[in-house]
Amino acid sequence: MTTFNIFLILIVVVCLLLALVIMVQNPKGGGLSSSFGGNTQVVGGVKKTGDFLERSTWTFATLLAVLILVANTLLQSSATTGSDSKLLDGGAPVQNNILNTPASTNGAQQPGTTSNTAQ
Repeated sequence: MTTFNIFLILIVVVCLLLALVIMVQNPKGGGLSSSFGGNTQVVGGVKKTGDFLERSTWTFATLLAVLILVANTLLQSSATTGSDSKLLDGGAPVQNNILNTPASTNGAQQPGTTSNTAQ
């Protein structure tokens, strides 16, 4: 497993955790904090559940941005040091599959030819 794959797995895990934290919140200020009787009640050592959820949302969002930037840097560095991709290395020959057959003439003039019609 490469370092990029490890960062990719971490990105997916952080995305899932961020989605979970966002889904727990209520956009009108209720959410998990209102189901425990208000903002002043101590729940699991956290005084304000709403503040905890907001703080964790910002933490996961920042962590996601950092992981994406690091994974992008790792991807670019692996592309310059040699990779398995022939497209990135420029080693793959470009094949031109355009057939050199004349186009059907439906009364239209082909580009580059002149018309010999009498006037």
